[in-house]
Amino acid sequence: MRGNIFVAVLLATLSSLIFSSCDTPVGQGAAWGAATGAIIGGAATGHVRGASIGAAAGAAAGALTGAAIQQDQAARYGPPPPGGYPYARWAGTPGFYYSPYTGRVYDLRGVPPGGLTRDVDTGRLFRKP
Repeated sequence: MRGNIFVAVLLATLSSLIFSSCDTPVGQGAAWGAATGAIIGGAATGHVRGASIGAAAGAAAGALTGAAIQQDQAARYGPPPPGGYPYARWAGTPGFYYSPYTGRVYDLRGVPPGGLTRDVDTGRLFRKP
């Protein structure tokens, strides 16, 4: 019984680390590359070994692509402030949020969670929760 609890805690910890690493473009690129590589490698060979080789190659290629995207975003937005970009506050209506800088209400229904938005009054960036 004690071994089962240890395995469950280990799996929960690893899955939380894996999912939190997908917040960056590099992590997202690696995840999509690994999934695609595993599907292609498994379909091409019909073996688990081919799927694992495809996943490794896909993860490496996806991480490189994600790193290029992350560099492009850094060049476009500049370096993030120390401590990261602040988050908007919910305005009480689904999809509408207050800017952390001015309190202006923004319609962020088309912005994905964690996406950046520029405050029109200050020109500074903030994140959608």
